[in-house]
Amino acid sequence: MNILLQWMDKHLPEVGSFCLKVVLTIVVYLIASKIIKWICKIFRKSMNKAGLAPEAISFLNSAIKAGLYAVLIFQLATQFGVKESSVAALLASAGVGIGLAMQGGLSNLAGGVILLLLKPFGVGDYIIESSANNEGTVQKIELFYTTLMTVDNRRIVIPNATLTNNIITNVTAMDERKLDLRVDISYDSDMKKAKEIISSLLQEDADIMKDREIQVFVDALCDSSVRIGCRSWVKTESYWPTRWRLNEEIKLAFDEAGIVIPYPQMDVHIQTHSQDTERKQKK
Repeated sequence: MNILLQWMDKHLPEVGSFCLKVVLTIVVYLIASKIIKWICKIFRKSMNKAGLAPEAISFLNSAIKAGLYAVLIFQLATQFGVKESSVAALLASAGVGIGLAMQGGLSNLAGGVILLLLKPFGVGDYIIESSANNEGTVQKIELFYTTLMTVDNRRIVIPNATLTNNIITNVTAMDERKLDLRVDISYDSDMKKAKEIISSLLQEDADIMKDREIQVFVDALCDSSVRIGCRSWVKTESYWPTRWRLNEEIKLAFDEAGIVIPYPQMDVHIQTHSQDTERKQKK
């Protein structure tokens, strides 16, 4: 019992001092975190006023946030008696191991820099990534990952290295898109009338750009149908609504005009054994 009391008399102040440091460190960390968020918020506002691209703002904001937290942790470590030189040596020695362990992360970081500099797409663009056919609207581009939102409101997070190492289709890069439709009609249907109907629907549609070329043509003579094609131009944001609407209008107009859209069909001729024998005897 006396030994315990002696130990408490000797070490209790040190334990109390250490606990106080821990509490103060937690308080400082919480306050500093609020300040970092405030700094990042001001940074975003200033960059928006400067007219910087949204993807550049998102990327730089992530970098500044990571840097500020690194400085904060470094400063808190020194408050516990850890020397700056020791922290630097520890970081240097750990850097190699971390670098080897985070090769994928570093390639994602390099990919983020490439995306920021070359700008193959930006926030708000609709893209299709070739390796896994991921597609959606770009929500944000950060240090290591790019976030997409799909049309059915799913969030897809893609490593930046994947985007820089694969083919990316930027659907909304241009303000206008060519609308290319194909429809098959039977050989017995009036081909010229079908072309006139499609041409009329294109001319009457409000979203079809009348100052651009509109084409209606025979695309192919297939095994069981004549394939009619048409090409026109629309605003990018109107592409899918116009495509869906025209497909429906063409079908209804063809039904009204008696133009048949055929099922795939094949003529099969069956020759019996007796017919084959009779043909040979005639020869």
